[in-house]
Amino acid sequence: MILKRANAWIEKWIAFVTPTCLLLGVLFPEIAGRGVAYVPVVFAFMTFTGALKSSFKDIGAVLRKPLPLLLILAVLHVVMPCAAWSVGEMFFAGNRELITGMVLEFSVPAAVVGMMWVSIYKGDSSITLSLLVIDTVLAPLIIPLTLKILVGARVKMNPEEMMKDLVFMIALPALLAMCLNQFSCGKVKEKWPGKLAFWSKLCLIYCVICNSSKVAPYVRHMNLQRVFVAVCIMILAAAGYAIGWGISVLLKQDEKTRISMIYGSGMRNIRAGGGDRSSLFSRRSNVSGNDRYIISADTGGMLWKSDQEAQE
Repeated sequence: MILKRANAWIEKWIAFVTPTCLLLGVLFPEIAGRGVAYVPVVFAFMTFTGALKSSFKDIGAVLRKPLPLLLILAVLHVVMPCAAWSVGEMFFAGNRELITGMVLEFSVPAAVVGMMWVSIYKGDSSITLSLLVIDTVLAPLIIPLTLKILVGARVKMNPEEMMKDLVFMIALPALLAMCLNQFSCGKVKEKWPGKLAFWSKLCLIYCVICNSSKVAPYVRHMNLQRVFVAVCIMILAAAGYAIGWGISVLLKQDEKTRISMIYGSGMRNIRAGGGDRSSLFSRRSNVSGNDRYIISADTGGMLWKSDQEAQE
């Protein structure tokens, strides 16, 4: 009962909990940074918990009617990279590193933590899970191709490392969860998600604090250019959620699909993006990936709530 109440409290105040955790990571990077090595394990647990609500039958249903999934992929890898390039050329013309960094920021695959947000707002976990697997598999091809087309940058990816992430953080936990559902005839799906919900929220808090420690040096040495870039990225990221919401409304999708489209179109694997930026560009282009954590709950949650109010 105590864990259930604690979980409900975190869900209620998640829009404030998330930026608070971000602030803690920025203020105490030496402490928070020690936990970065364990983030993949925590992500794997979150994937497992989120996948407990899905079954092989559910995934099959998504693939038989793939329109929402394809639209999310189009927003992630066509609309938003082009928007990032346009904004970069408009405000930072001539600064090739910043423009490339912004395009890369909106070329990386969907976020594993998106499973958590979709779960909080009771969206379709099967769509999100399918998106994670497909997007991560395509990432070694999509990221270099996007950068080549939009900014003419040649990028060497590490597909082996990405596949390790796919297998460890997504494929194995998801497969285990769906097998448990299959062998238990759905009993695990009914009982386990509620029991693990609180621990999943703690995992989210842990990931936000640890990952935000990476942005501490840039916050501590902030200048006007970095502030402007951060604002641009935050607006672009918010636009991703809004576009996902708009498309789902236009196509008259059901509530669960709508929630999955909102978060699927907005959340990115900034861990992957941060690694690529660190290896490819100077510190100036590695500016503000963690800004997404600030608006992930606020933007997606507000869009969903406003949609609910409109329906009522």
